[in-house]
Amino acid sequence: MTINYQVVMDMLTSQLGSQAVSNDPVRRFAWSTDASYFRIVPEIVVHADTPEQVKITLNIANAHNVPVTFRAAGTSLSGQAIGEGILLILGHDGFRNIDISEDKTSITLGAAVIGSDANMALKPFNKKIGPDPATLASAQIAGMVANNASGMCCGTAQNSYQTIKSAKLMFADGTELDTGCPDSKAAFSQSHSMLLAALTDLAQLTKNNPTLSARIRKKFSIKNTTGYSINALVDFSDPFDLINHLIVGSEGTLAFVNEVTYHTVEEAQFKASAMAVFFNMEDAARAVPPIKGDSVAAAELLDWASIKSVTGKTGMPKWLSDLPEGSAILLIECRANDPQTLVKYTEDVIQKIAHIDTERPTEFSNDPVVFGQYWAMRSGLFPIIGGARPKGTSVIIEDVAFELQHLASAASDLTALFHKHGYPEGVIYGHALAGNFHFIITPTFASQDDINRFQGFMKDVADMVINKYDGSMKAEHGTGRAVAPFVEMEWGTDAYTLMKQIKQIFDPSKLLNPGVILNDDSLVHVKNIKPCPIVDDFVDKCIECGFCEKTCPTSALNFSPRQRIAVLREIERLEQSGDKK
Repeated sequence: MTINYQVVMDMLTSQLGSQAVSNDPVRRFAWSTDASYFRIVPEIVVHADTPEQVKITLNIANAHNVPVTFRAAGTSLSGQAIGEGILLILGHDGFRNIDISEDKTSITLGAAVIGSDANMALKPFNKKIGPDPATLASAQIAGMVANNASGMCCGTAQNSYQTIKSAKLMFADGTELDTGCPDSKAAFSQSHSMLLAALTDLAQLTKNNPTLSARIRKKFSIKNTTGYSINALVDFSDPFDLINHLIVGSEGTLAFVNEVTYHTVEEAQFKASAMAVFFNMEDAARAVPPIKGDSVAAAELLDWASIKSVTGKTGMPKWLSDLPEGSAILLIECRANDPQTLVKYTEDVIQKIAHIDTERPTEFSNDPVVFGQYWAMRSGLFPIIGGARPKGTSVIIEDVAFELQHLASAASDLTALFHKHGYPEGVIYGHALAGNFHFIITPTFASQDDINRFQGFMKDVADMVINKYDGSMKAEHGTGRAVAPFVEMEWGTDAYTLMKQIKQIFDPSKLLNPGVILNDDSLVHVKNIKPCPIVDDFVDKCIECGFCEKTCPTSALNFSPRQRIAVLREIERLEQSGDKK
């Protein structure tokens, strides 16, 4: 069926107004990128500030069989916030409600609320939301739920899956559901009884399969956002609980998230951090299993390449330049609600790693100025590495997870793959307590040979992560197009079949973010790669992450900085190629 996008555009404009809808080629191109290495230009861009605007868009999309991709802040790293057809973006004014329960145990947040703003509202009550991704100051709630974003401290215990209380959703057919409202659930039970029955049956079928159930529980014992949150099928039986938790990590493929209510978590009042500096990555990784427990809130592992990338940079510790080659750092944070417990925790950590030689004495500091510098080093890795990369190269950050006993050998294997495939600049760091490694490479995609090299690298990474260690190809960044070809490889046929059934139950017409999470194209991860032509010194540093959009005064008026840069890069590419289209 051929889609007449002009007819769709005319209908959207007549019902939503010209300010909310655009098919201007330059504006469409400006919205063709997120923080990933992909570029897909939508046919139509819609800015929605109300649920009614979303419903109108979905109704028109259904009538004309047009795919719809939902986008929040667009800080997605795996290519799940871009797509063909209609790109529906949360507007600059709507979906920003923040309501804290009287007893402060829950908080209701509009889809477009930025994570750090939610925490700011909760700060006076010594509370926060559970998810704490590195993008917390930029990412919006709908995106954090859609990707089951976690971070340095929340691990698998306080992510969206574990702390979601209820949600207001809109399904592909335009039907609304508030899983926290009895009247809404009653109405949905009448209108969508078949959907609820199908979910209940699927959960029961999964529970009745001991082998599959055990497999699911094992896979989610470490961080895992590869595929759908099928742990819901073994964790819950009530169909509305199933919906709540299947929506988490669904990357906009099952429903539109209008509003979310989280259970809040305690924010510890006293903190101390230490940089444990080891002579090599293996020793640093060996130190992780002993310290896992109540004493440690976070432990971030940085390899030698990570250390080198920030050494000498403004605000970084001066002593980094004195470390011997091959050193590795374990950045450890302890948290408590009273000073005595904090001291007990820090002493416990030092005692547990005393058997491993360190390059420097391991000392905890409770001075925010001192430990703030430590954490600035960790949080600055991605933008620092991206900004310092060679001109014309892309920056790709991936995240994988392993059981703790495999951390050291997995780090060694991953480093070997960097060198095998010609990415010696590869950097490894991550949330060690959760067995979660991030790695960054800065490849060139100037030719098909470059793309083939990256394809070979990812194939070997998948073989190592999945076949050697039975780990997660995606720990917290969402599946996206980057890992969609490896979902069945990681999970196996039975679990993958469950995922296809979930998509069919929620979105039988397959209009919502098609090709993300589930994709039959084994090469989708090496298609639609955005080029990175050299423009000038200022532009070339941009990694199109979108972190600056929150504070940019023009984002709501015309283009944000990364959109201007994306357009400038395309102009340069067209000029270099001689393409006059």
